[in-house]
Amino acid sequence: MSLRVNILAVGILILALSFYYGYNFVLSEKPEQIRSYDEKIEKLNEQLITAQILANNLDRVYTLFERNLALSAKDSLADDASMPFLNSLTETIDSLGIRILNIRPKPRTKTLKRIETPYELEIRCNYRQFGKFIAELEQSSRLITVQEYLVKNGVERLKNTANLELLKTQEIEMQISTLTLIKG
Repeated sequence: MSLRVNILAVGILILALSFYYGYNFVLSEKPEQIRSYDEKIEKLNEQLITAQILANNLDRVYTLFERNLALSAKDSLADDASMPFLNSLTETIDSLGIRILNIRPKPRTKTLKRIETPYELEIRCNYRQFGKFIAELEQSSRLITVQEYLVKNGVERLKNTANLELLKTQEIEMQISTLTLIKG
């Protein structure tokens, strides 16, 4: 009986030592290597995407950079209340049949890497027109952010309006900004 116990103890000791050796000397370096390989793969993927953009001549990406990258903060693209942008904005609004109530440019904010030119808009339209307008802003060649919008559709409006046709359109206040990137 004691021989069996000794053989079992030696077997357990050999297994424990082999697990200890395998874990500490064979497997311990693998997670660090995997992490370093993951970082290398991530960097190579970024380089691959950049190379694909350049190789495929993606005009939309090029145009996006071309129309939103200023060489300096004094570039004409970085001017306050850019007239070309306001013209294209009003053309888009008119083409969708949206009524402009007010457009107010606000003072721009400037950081080291970008210039943000905010605008306040007041428009009157229905929900479909508003959705199409947001889609048009998204497809614009300028970088545009919509900070917030407010649909003026309170209960008092329902009480004061007898004409159902007037209830189909809403007054919407929006705050949007154009972003201009400044070349390093």
